[in-house]
Amino acid sequence: MSTLQLIPVARKRSYPPRVSKFTEPFWSGLAQGRWQTTCCEACGKFTFPPKPICPHCWSDKMVWKDLSARGTLYSWTRVHAAPRVFTEEAPYALCVVDLDIGLRIATRMIDTEGKNFECGMPMELVALQFEDGPLFASRPI
Repeated sequence: MSTLQLIPVARKRSYPPRVSKFTEPFWSGLAQGRWQTTCCEACGKFTFPPKPICPHCWSDKMVWKDLSARGTLYSWTRVHAAPRVFTEEAPYALCVVDLDIGLRIATRMIDTEGKNFECGMPMELVALQFEDGPLFASRPI
């Protein structure tokens, strides 16, 4: 099982995710530091976010599998003019990470103070534990 470092955050999430019956295993796992998504048993491809139907071959034979928490930085930006719900958090960094398994995901980037970022640098995923639930983020390693 891939375990993410759990980082406590002393506030509620600015924009909590909608948790459905299908995505509940992802969010409850993330609260425990488990990094997982769906994988198609028919074609073997991973999907993120988790999906009940494979977007590659349309099979409904999806299973939950653990992911590597490591990847490389594909791109990033710093947001200064944030949407209203995130204005108290600005400025903040967002990035796109290519996970070792071959998935490309967008995340909030943390631990960015005074650091220079270059595409291709190693990244790791972490679980932010807000007062009202988890969110995932990434940081340079």
